[in-house]
Amino acid sequence: MKEIKLRPWQADAQRQAIDWYNNENNKHFVINAAPGSGKTICASVIARELIKNNMIDRVIVIAPRSEIVRQWGNDFEFVTGRHMMKVTSSDDIDGYGEDLCATWAAIQNLQEAFHSVCSSSRTLVICDEHHHAAVKAAWGDGANSSFSNAKYVLILTGTPIRSDGQETVWMAYDSNGRINQPVEGTYTLSYGKAVDLGYCRPVTFHRHEGNFSVSLAGETLANVNSQSKNDLTKDKLKITGLQQALDFYKLACTRQFKSDQITPDVDSYQGTMIKWGINKLNETRLQMPDAGGLIIAPNIATAEHMSNIIELLEGEKPAMVHSNIANAEQRIASFRRSNKRWMVSVAMVSEGVDIKRLRVLIYLPSAQTELFFRQAIGRVVRTIGENDMTSAYVVMPSLPQFEKYALRVESEMPAKFRSSVKRPTHKVCPTCETECSLGAQKCDECGHEFFEISNQLKSCHHCGHLNDLNNYECDECGSKLKQEFIVELKNALRDGAIIRGMDLKEEEVKFGEAMGDSLINDILSSGDDVLIKLLNKLPKESFARLAKMTSQSNPCSK
Repeated sequence: MKEIKLRPWQADAQRQAIDWYNNENNKHFVINAAPGSGKTICASVIARELIKNNMIDRVIVIAPRSEIVRQWGNDFEFVTGRHMMKVTSSDDIDGYGEDLCATWAAIQNLQEAFHSVCSSSRTLVICDEHHHAAVKAAWGDGANSSFSNAKYVLILTGTPIRSDGQETVWMAYDSNGRINQPVEGTYTLSYGKAVDLGYCRPVTFHRHEGNFSVSLAGETLANVNSQSKNDLTKDKLKITGLQQALDFYKLACTRQFKSDQITPDVDSYQGTMIKWGINKLNETRLQMPDAGGLIIAPNIATAEHMSNIIELLEGEKPAMVHSNIANAEQRIASFRRSNKRWMVSVAMVSEGVDIKRLRVLIYLPSAQTELFFRQAIGRVVRTIGENDMTSAYVVMPSLPQFEKYALRVESEMPAKFRSSVKRPTHKVCPTCETECSLGAQKCDECGHEFFEISNQLKSCHHCGHLNDLNNYECDECGSKLKQEFIVELKNALRDGAIIRGMDLKEEEVKFGEAMGDSLINDILSSGDDVLIKLLNKLPKESFARLAKMTSQSNPCSK
């Protein structure tokens, strides 16, 4: 066990939590603090104090994913000196000591075992990323059943309101559905306050616009940007899939290739997003030499496509993490310790994962909720210490929802951080950390030679002159520099879906939709409560995968 120098807010939260738990009528304490402010360490210190005061015997932590569970185990042992074991089955619980951790998904199969632990021992349950515990959802029901006999519950959240409006277990709500937790039982640290105190970095948003020409066999069918509303003529409405393709965000997520239909187009919408991110990462690494960038992609195919674009532009393959890649957790841990520039992810690094050197986010997710947005922003705002003067930077499609969320985040920041980010005036030597002039080719202190990194440029459509990405007009001819993208209709049509954590192929989605209505009617008319309950949890797009699984396991189907 080590002495931890707590941030003032952590010390205040610890005192308030212990005072709250000292009243025998109080069980649930809430810490609502900005991502990156240090909730894990704070919660571990509270647990240590409860153990020291002989108020609890053991601790159980529930977190969203395995990588976060691993982080919890490391931080908890660092603070308390006690080993925390990850639990995956009920057999593990009896044989692995006092303190346990598991994912939210795992508690579904561990309800009896956890209930037994909480009944036989004075247990503190720490619920990380509490928005997962919706009362009407399976995870919320499982948590309520598993931990009803816990001595104390410590709720951790940075985004307490779920985007679907559902209430979460153990939180108090008023008659209008607003959180009404007792003031004495809640400690709040807003993102703006965390930035003001230096616990988090301020964030700047780049809204990435684009003008798409949707064509078929070389004929332009429609022009689309983030503000356009397309009223198609009757003859064009007859074109299969055209109406659904004319969506700005769908076009932003469309992969574009060179004429060979194999090589990614680095001048496409996604390519220009990445170019913006590369320029900002180059600038950030002048002050923070190991700064990293994160891309959140809508699906695996697009993640691999954007990874290929980075390799074409930089010559280095980025780290890739998604559900089809083995050892994703080890890849995240390796990236955290490395000097690698980019990581590309599909919803695996969106919440909880602590990589302090991340500073640039290219945001193109499948989910468009504010909760997911704020969780993603939290990946790039963590500070590396008192001398960290960098800013976080987000490149996102110019989508009304995202702009609304961004304005809310910006409104929370202190006024002094809302102005445009200042350009670096010097660069830091990665070897000895000496501040050198921007033009220095080597460090005067240690002799380290700086690599020349050239920024990505954009060409003028009129004269071909290469301009800085920030330019709105061509330096050579003065023409307006618009981002024009031509997308073939067949490429703009939907390419599968990510639903409830499943990455579905397009043929699966089509099959599920085709059979969906008929199967739903059959199940509802059957009156079978078990099947109807299952139906409520499964979107019809997933029926094809369900049919495939049941046919493989049902000998009568062969």
